[in-house]
Amino acid sequence: MSEQRVILRGGEIATEKGVISADVAIENGIIAEIGNDIAAKEGDEVIDCHSLTIMSGLVDLHVHLREPGFSAKETIATGTMAAAAGGFTTVCPMPNLSPAPDSVENLEKELELIRRDAKVKVIPYATITRKRYGRELVDFDSMKDSVAGFSDDGSGVQSEEVMRQAMQEAARTNSIIAAHCEIDVLLRKGYIHDGEYARLHNHRGICSESEWGQIERDIELAREAGCRYHVCHISTKESVELIRQAKAEGVKITCETAPHYLTMCDMDLQEDGRFKMNPPIRSAEDRDALIAGVQDGTIDVIATDHAPHTTEEKSRGLEFSAMGVVGLETSFAVIYTKLVRAGIISLEKAVEIMSAAPRRIFGIGGGLAVGERADIAIFDLNEKWSVNPAEFKTMGRATPFEGWQLQGRCRMTLVDGEVVYKR
Repeated sequence: MSEQRVILRGGEIATEKGVISADVAIENGIIAEIGNDIAAKEGDEVIDCHSLTIMSGLVDLHVHLREPGFSAKETIATGTMAAAAGGFTTVCPMPNLSPAPDSVENLEKELELIRRDAKVKVIPYATITRKRYGRELVDFDSMKDSVAGFSDDGSGVQSEEVMRQAMQEAARTNSIIAAHCEIDVLLRKGYIHDGEYARLHNHRGICSESEWGQIERDIELAREAGCRYHVCHISTKESVELIRQAKAEGVKITCETAPHYLTMCDMDLQEDGRFKMNPPIRSAEDRDALIAGVQDGTIDVIATDHAPHTTEEKSRGLEFSAMGVVGLETSFAVIYTKLVRAGIISLEKAVEIMSAAPRRIFGIGGGLAVGERADIAIFDLNEKWSVNPAEFKTMGRATPFEGWQLQGRCRMTLVDGEVVYKR
């Protein structure tokens, strides 16, 4: 951690509460002062931020860093470098790993890699059940203080009784259940949305009920247990309405969606594995309902579900490619270009859903305030650029945004006051 004082000079500071012009002084990794014309002392490093926008570092509650177990797809080092390049200072990796973090011993294998290789802050999830098989609960007490929450992401917990017990444990330990909601028997070997594109091109579809049916079940269980319940990557209009109603009734529920669900529909698909992810990109009606959910606060968080695979795994077309796309390096620019600049949400709302809300919900701490850790992203909101996966820091190359013309790009990322990325 740098002992030198750093002054971010002349930028616009964007928070969830507003945008102001001010300098930021950082001492010993902490935000020491925010104000106009902060005087530089001898030895201070002054970073010119004129025409740039300073934000609290972004937080991604849903990434796949693939280690331990799948380092041919991504590593802690490459994934967190991609995060830093996208303006993220904290990421929460999902537990579909080998070994799965379903015990203190297995979790420690992941934490060891994080301590050694991470460029940004990494707070992993533990599994809900042993090996993510959906049958036997893990020991919540032994891992709760080392993890963001408990998730079997990649698999929905099929047993209502197992999920009931998991939520009771989450309530008892004040932990969060972060649920991938999917009813296996409704999948019927589908691989894209069961909609117009699937019918026109003779693809097997995944019905919307496979997602919202399990959310409906879980809302009742969360109500009964009184636990904190976070729904991962929602994609359907029914999911939005169920969560909106549950919030109104006082259920402790939060949720996330991803940039691709907010900016595309199934008729934008191409016969290419870079358009295949789980849940799938759904109809225009679903997309519009998700946008409305962001606008009215039903949807709390934007997360990427950054899920890298090898080029070979993503080269088999829609039917046979692996599920998952990368998103850390495009997330903010997609939201800024397609939602903020389009007048759908404000810049303050973008900061809320990409930084302030995930920090608040998951108790991560931080933010652009005196006394907080200096986890900061500096963006040029005027820079226009074209998405070229060959330039990515991540090992993954499959993105549905390839070739998109975007505006807004990260110039610098600081973690605890240290520059971890500079472009």
